[in-house]
Parts: sequence; structure tokens; C-alpha cells
Amino acid sequence: MIQFVPLTGDKVMVYPIPRPSRYWADVVESIVTVEILHSILLVVSAFWLGACPFSVWIGRWLLGKDIRDYGDGNPGAVNVFRAGGRKSGSLAIVLDMAKGVPLVALAHSVFGFPDVAVMAVALSAILGSAFSPLLRLRGGKSIAITFGVLLALPQHDLLITFVVFMFLGFLFIEADAWIVMFGAAGSLSYLAITRGSSWESLFMACVLVILAVKHFDELRTIPRPKEKVIHWLQSRGRAT
Repeated sequence: MIQFVPLTGDKVMVYPIPRPSRYWADVVESIVTVEILHSILLVVSAFWLGACPFSVWIGRWLLGKDIRDYGDGNPGAVNVFRAGGRKSGSLAIVLDMAKGVPLVALAHSVFGFPDVAVMAVALSAILGSAFSPLLRLRGGKSIAITFGVLLALPQHDLLITFVVFMFLGFLFIEADAWIVMFGAAGSLSYLAITRGSSWESLFMACVLVILAVKHFDELRTIPRPKEKVIHWLQSRGRAT
């Protein structure tokens, strides 16, 4: 559609008028493009924030030690406890959890991204911690940041089920690695039953795989029930 506007004399200027449908299509396309760029920026930022080895830095700057020389050699908060005690270990846990919170919270609370984009940001933070380029891809076991990410997600049932199943695993299972796996697997089972094929289920399945990779050596041993539980069950059986 065009509009003719007569000027002085016989000259006529022709101004094209954009079609309304095309105009709104361009607006929507621009909004979607900006949202995609913001999503990518948050995913990359979450990865690099997750990759920051706060536990290693605390050991180096506050304790003057390399925490990877302690315990199992993992660059995580548990070895900060072993190297420096409760105060430095507690600080390391708080920081390792906290680095999984801000960008995930921004994704859904400030930018209002769809679930798939929020889950991508959350998963990126865990991947950054597990395979930190700052540690030559030898990151921590990523348990603390997983709690932080689950705390920041709007789907609070993911955190609740993860904690509940980990607690149950703590009561009955001897090895720590299997306790973590029990928590992730239990949460995934809950999501599969209640939500079926969903972005939340896919996210938790990816978390389960990451945790399995990071605990691979410990998972080679068959999980054993705690002896106290066995003794308690035996005593109950005799009593009956």
C-alpha cells in the first residue's frame, strides 16, 4: 500500500506504508532475538560463575594450602574442612552453593524466560563447576552448586525431593557417592511419575549423569546398607 502526497506544482511524493501484519511480525522477531541473546549471555555467564573454584581459592588465600592435597583430592568444600576447619569450610560451602543461585534466579524472576531457558542456565552452572576450565576441566563433585541451583529454581519440588531422598539414602546407605545418586535418582523418579516427559525431568536426568561421572570411581563399589540399620532390623526381628 502506498500514499500519494501532492506537493507544490505537479510533483507527487510516494511514501510506502508498512503493512500492520509485517510490522508486528518484525516486532515479535526483534523481541525473540533479544530474548535468545539474553539467554545465551546468561548460560555463558552461569558456566563461568560455576567454574570459579571458590574452595580452592579459600584454601590458597586464607589457609595458604592446596586443598587438593587433602582427602580424596577433590577441589571442593569438604577438603576445605579437612585443611582448615569449620569456619573456612563453612565459607566454602556457602560460596559453592551461592554461585548456582543468582543467574538462575535472574533467568526466571527478572527476565521471565521459559522453563527450557531457565533449565539451560541452571545446567550450565553445574557443568561449569564440574568441568571448570580454571582447573583444567577437573572441577569438583558439584554437590553444593546443585543444591544452590535447585534452591534458585521456581520448581521447589525438585529441591525438596532431592533432599528427602538424600536423607533417606543417608539413613540406609554406607557410601556417600551412592547417597548422592539416590537423591538424584529419587528426584528423577518422582518427576517421571508426576510430570512424565518434561523439561524438569530432562534437567534432572542430566544432573544425574553429571553426578555419576563425577562420582564414577566411588560408584564402582556395590552400595552397602549401614550396619546400624542391619543391627536394628535384626533386633526388631528377634523381638517379634
